[in-house]
Amino acid sequence: MDKNLTNSDIPLGLGMALAQNTEALKVFGRMPVAQQQEFIENAHLIRSSNDMRAYVNTLIDGGERK
Repeated sequence: MDKNLTNSDIPLGLGMALAQNTEALKVFGRMPVAQQQEFIENAHLIRSSNDMRAYVNTLIDGGERK
């Protein structure tokens, strides 16, 4: 089994939010695959682009909204 995630594993909204936040993308890329998968699973529950951006920001700001 491949240990690396592919683009098809990442929901479109999450991928877009990560692409717009390079700092968060770097943090996501350094996470262990199991932690990335958990982050992705939680992203499936998010329904708005604003909430998705806020969720991605938790990677760099400890969960606090700026």
